[in-house]
Amino acid sequence: MPLTVLSDSDIHSLLYSLSRDDVVNLQENLAEALHEYSTGTQETTGCCQSNQPQRIAIPATNKQTTLFMPASTSTSRGMKIATLATTREPNRSGSLPSITSTISHASTASSNSANSPKTPLTAESSLSNLSISTSNRTDPSITSSQSTSPVGSLTLLTASGKPYGFLAASELTAFRTALTATIIFNRRSNVHTIAVFGAGAQALWHIRLALILRGKDIHHIHIINRNFERARQLMTNIYTSKEWEGLRNANDKLDFSIVSNEYGEYNRLLKEHVRKSDAIFCCTPSTTPLFPAEHLTSTEGRKKGRYVSAIGSYRHHMIELHPDILRQAVAADHKHHHHKHADKGGVIVVDSLDACMKEAGEVQQAGLNAEQLVEIGELLMVKKAAMQEIERGGPGEVGLKKWLQAGNVIFKCVGLGLMDICVGEDLVMLAREMGFGTTVEGF
Repeated sequence: MPLTVLSDSDIHSLLYSLSRDDVVNLQENLAEALHEYSTGTQETTGCCQSNQPQRIAIPATNKQTTLFMPASTSTSRGMKIATLATTREPNRSGSLPSITSTISHASTASSNSANSPKTPLTAESSLSNLSISTSNRTDPSITSSQSTSPVGSLTLLTASGKPYGFLAASELTAFRTALTATIIFNRRSNVHTIAVFGAGAQALWHIRLALILRGKDIHHIHIINRNFERARQLMTNIYTSKEWEGLRNANDKLDFSIVSNEYGEYNRLLKEHVRKSDAIFCCTPSTTPLFPAEHLTSTEGRKKGRYVSAIGSYRHHMIELHPDILRQAVAADHKHHHHKHADKGGVIVVDSLDACMKEAGEVQQAGLNAEQLVEIGELLMVKKAAMQEIERGGPGEVGLKKWLQAGNVIFKCVGLGLMDICVGEDLVMLAREMGFGTTVEGF
């Protein structure tokens, strides 16, 4: 049995060589694995929840945490071991910090970004007119200039225990998370405007997969990050790297902007971009909400249907979305309001009910119970059955379809080892076919 070894550089080169069909195939395999996780049994599939042990976290003295994530599919066993920076817990004062108070001291200098060219040749030219006023404030979460990408490895074994893959974890983790977050995104009716919080590897892969899957439908991508320089580096990569050339040229209506709390008008721009967005990708290890709840919970904020994905927080004290946003999403709708509101499903979509109840800060701080969560694997099963009924001429679950495609959908993901195993085994097969990595024969 040969052993395929893939470094981060190998995985990077492999992922950037994938076609849209390759990405769709990887996503369909992942969706099927998540479906089996939610609905399968040990008699029917190796992906079932009972075959996925809870991960173990070991804290270190250097402000880092090492995670051990064992998992299995019907064809593979494996474990990802990843070390990542630890966010420090905020002071327990009994109340959630106000996002307004944390950004109210920004200077009043305005940005001229609206006058930037629609299709700049480089990121430098598109950003040259921005007026930046730097604030010396610190934030309780990890600063945006610090890398939060996990460092580690994924070991893959056959069902009989023979090792066949050894993969670096950083690029793989960012890719598999974004691949999961874009499952529902790819089914949305309108993805014209996207807001992305963060500027690290997770943000990069959310942007890249969104463009691969729905590039012709996307016109505006707003990168919102606490650290301007890191966001500038990401945009420079997108605008100048040959690896992004095909995606850049596929849509001449596509433009990007950067919003940082170093801007004097950050409050106004933040509210404007959140309100106008059709999809919001939250990709930060924040311990405070990324924007005020009112941006989405007010009468004006509820008029538009959005897909909101929060994947950056994975511990009880970490939070990207204000709890009020989740509370409103699951609240009963008595239809007594006199304003037009987008449909809501009454539940939060999660990757794992058990994991999110134990680890997701948003879920815990909102005080949600298990009945207010639905796993994406279970949801995909219901949607598949509804679509099959529609194809046979029946009504299907019209409300479900409308909600998933155009309503307000919140997806919370803390990450599963199953995602790593499922995507990892596919990448090993692709690497062997395409000649990436190192092969150790007879290992």
